[in-house]
Amino acid sequence: MSVMKRLSMIFKSKANEALDKMEDPRQTLDYSYQRQLELLQKVRRGVADVATSRKRVELQINQIEAQARKLEEQGRKALSVGREDLAREALTRRNGLQTQIADLKVQHDNLQAEEEKLTHASHRLQAKVDAFRTRKETIKATYTAAEAQTRINEAFSGISEEMGDVGLAIQRAEDKTAQMQARAGAIDELLASGALDDFSGSRGDDIQAELDRMGGGTDVELEIARMKAELGQAPAPKSAIEQGQPQQQPAPQQQQYQQQPPQAEPYGQPQQPTQQYRQPGEGQ
Repeated sequence: MSVMKRLSMIFKSKANEALDKMEDPRQTLDYSYQRQLELLQKVRRGVADVATSRKRVELQINQIEAQARKLEEQGRKALSVGREDLAREALTRRNGLQTQIADLKVQHDNLQAEEEKLTHASHRLQAKVDAFRTRKETIKATYTAAEAQTRINEAFSGISEEMGDVGLAIQRAEDKTAQMQARAGAIDELLASGALDDFSGSRGDDIQAELDRMGGGTDVELEIARMKAELGQAPAPKSAIEQGQPQQQPAPQQQQYQQQPPQAEPYGQPQQPTQQYRQPGEGQ
């Protein structure tokens, strides 16, 4: 195989592949249907032309027959007045017209046969066009449904071009997010270990944070002890007072109970009223 033949074959194959991708069966079917309609229109115009020609021949036949009848009447009149020569001439012309009429009738029969043939062909072509139109619409509907189903399946499976681009974008976003999360975690670990300096705060922030963590549990214990003291279950812790935490001032009755706790009385004996505690400056 020569180089030119190979190049021609390659070019034809590439062109065929490109045309196959560009071709839409629905458009092809519509174009074929349009061509069939044009052909049917031409056949109908042909039938109309043949019918027109047949009608012209019929008119000519009628005119010549009228002339032949007129010549025959003229020959009879000439013969009745003794003009045999004129009668012979009229009959001779009439015979010539009869020959023309015979030829025209042959043409008329041929045109009528052609008209019938074209009319039959037009009916057959019309039925074929109608059947093709029905089949065309069925094929177009089936192709449209198959195309839609294919796109839906490709979208569900993720192999379509659009969904592939979306999937790649999501994958890139997830990769970048994971990378940023890993970087943030690594920086937090380096800051906690002291490998990196935190320029946003003072150098003593780590020590202060450790002290705050150590003092957090103590504050909770002191708060519980203070609450027990207020409820009369235990004395108030000194640590809470030293640390300057606010203490709720007990009522006079509560101060009396705290300073002079009541003595337990024997069972069955009434308890003596407790001496009331007086504030400084009150009356004796």
